[in-house]
Amino acid sequence: MSTGKEYEVGIEVTVAAGPEQVWEAVATGAGVSSWYIGRTEVDGSTVRTAFGGGNMPASAITAADEPEHFAFRTPTAPDGRFQAFEFLVEGRDRSATVLRAVSSGFLPGEDWADEYEAMSYGLSLFFATLVEYLEHFAGRAGTPVTAFGPPVDDWAAAWAALHRALGLSASPTAGDVTPDGGEVFFTNPHSLAIRTPEGLLRYIRGFNGSMVAAHVIFPPADAGAGRWQNFLHAH
Repeated sequence: MSTGKEYEVGIEVTVAAGPEQVWEAVATGAGVSSWYIGRTEVDGSTVRTAFGGGNMPASAITAADEPEHFAFRTPTAPDGRFQAFEFLVEGRDRSATVLRAVSSGFLPGEDWADEYEAMSYGLSLFFATLVEYLEHFAGRAGTPVTAFGPPVDDWAAAWAALHRALGLSASPTAGDVTPDGGEVFFTNPHSLAIRTPEGLLRYIRGFNGSMVAAHVIFPPADAGAGRWQNFLHAH
């Protein structure tokens, strides 16, 4: 019987952003916080991410060759668990950059399957968010906004209710538009992601059984906090 799972999830994509903008997105705290989960800090030797009221394992930076190569990795736990990220940046011209991004690691134990499924879906969402950020918000620092709902017993009903509340069909796909002008940019069985002019809105099936709103907001200079408070209460 299997006692663990090695994994690797990655993308290779050409984005309409310069290498310096891509580097800022993957190698600085403000940049990573604009597409990943929670809030990230990069202090020169360590990457730390806080999410859900706690801290994820800190990662040591293993490569920092600006602007071509950035990588970091958690220590290997006694049970073999670790997670690593690597980003390769290749400028093509002033307006296009090839980004190769991969997360790899090891999940220990015989019951790794559920965690692997959730992690794979989550990483695919985060990398899709990174691409969307670079295409539409490059160079801007977003504010992560995270909220946890109660435990969900019936996920089919929960997703259906969310889709109705957002004005989407029962099975939304990338390119679908909400009544208030948002555009779906990613879906999978565990997530729904929408881009608006002001932010990247993500709804996630949390591994702990609750639905998580993990948004990144890019408010206009003249926008007050009240509008976003009202938005979050409404959704």
